[in-house]
Amino acid sequence: MTDGAGVDGAAADATHLPVLVDRVLELFEPAVSDRDAILVDTTLGLGGHTEALLSAYPRLRVIGLDRDPEALERSRRRLARYGSRVQFVHTVYDRIRDVLAELDVPAVEGVLMDLGVSSMQLDRDDRGFAYARNAPLDMRMDPTTGITAADVLNTYSVDELTRVLRDYGEERFARRIAKAVVAERKREPFDTSERLVRLLYATVPAGSRRTGGHPAKRTFQALRIEVNGELDILRAAVPAAIDSLAVGGRIVVESYHSLEDRIVKQALTRAATSRTPEGLPVELPGHGPKLRLLTRGAEKADEEEIRRNPRAASVRLRAAEKRGEDD
Repeated sequence: MTDGAGVDGAAADATHLPVLVDRVLELFEPAVSDRDAILVDTTLGLGGHTEALLSAYPRLRVIGLDRDPEALERSRRRLARYGSRVQFVHTVYDRIRDVLAELDVPAVEGVLMDLGVSSMQLDRDDRGFAYARNAPLDMRMDPTTGITAADVLNTYSVDELTRVLRDYGEERFARRIAKAVVAERKREPFDTSERLVRLLYATVPAGSRRTGGHPAKRTFQALRIEVNGELDILRAAVPAAIDSLAVGGRIVVESYHSLEDRIVKQALTRAATSRTPEGLPVELPGHGPKLRLLTRGAEKADEEEIRRNPRAASVRLRAAEKRGEDD
C-alpha cells in the first residue's frame, strides 16, 4: 500500500477488504433497507464497510467517526462520490452521543464498530504499530495528541509496565520483560521498534514461541492498547451506542482479540437482560431488556474469507437489535 497520496493511494484504499462485509450488510438490512436511515460507523478507517453499506442501501446516510485524521482524509477521498450521504467527524468513538447531539440526530438505525488497529496504520512505517519492520515507537491512532509507546517504555515503573503487559497483552513473562526494559533504558531511551524487538527476543524464552507466536506480538498489542486507552473507550462506547439506537436499530461489533470481545459480550448481554427483580410476576416498566441478541455467541470468518483476507482470522462478530418497551 502506498502512503495514500493521489491516485495510487485511492486505488489501494479501494482494494482494502473489509472483514465479514456480507454478514454486516445482512445484519443491518432489516434496519436500514428501503427507508431513510442513519448509521454511525464509529471506526471509519479506510471506509470499506461504509462504502459497501452506502452502495447496498441507497437511502442510507452514514456518519463516519475516526480519531485518526489521515484515515478520515483517505476515506473522504474514497467515498467522495456519495456526497452528502456521508459525514466525517474527527473524534474518539465513545463520544457518539455528543456527536449525534451536535448534529441534531436524536437516534440512529445502525451502529458499526470494527475495532482494533487498521490495515492503514499497520502499513505505515512511521506509525510504529507493526513489529515486523523498524519504526519510531509511536502507536498513537491519533498522532496529534497523547503519549507514545516510547513514552510508556521510557517512563513507566516496573510495576506499571508489568500491569500493562499482563492485563493488555496477556503476557506470561510480563514482569521479566518490564525489568529488562527498565534496565535497558538506563543505557539509552527506547525510540525504535527494532531495539524493543531485539530485547524481547533476548528476554522471552525461546520455547514459548512454539505455542505463543512471535515474542513481540503481545507486548506490541499491550503498548498500543495503553497508548490509545482502547479498552476504557470501548467500555464507555458500547453502552453509549446502545442508547443511541432507535427502536429496531441494530449494533454490529467486530472484535479482534479476547479482551475486546469480552467487553462487548458483557455489555450486550447486560443490555439484553431484564432488570426486574427475580420473583416478580410482571416486568417492571422501564426494566425490560433493551436489546435482542442477533448472534449465537461470537461469529467467525470461514476458511474462504480468511484465505482472501488474513485479517479476518481473528475476528469475532456480535450483533443485537434495540427493543421497544412493549417487545
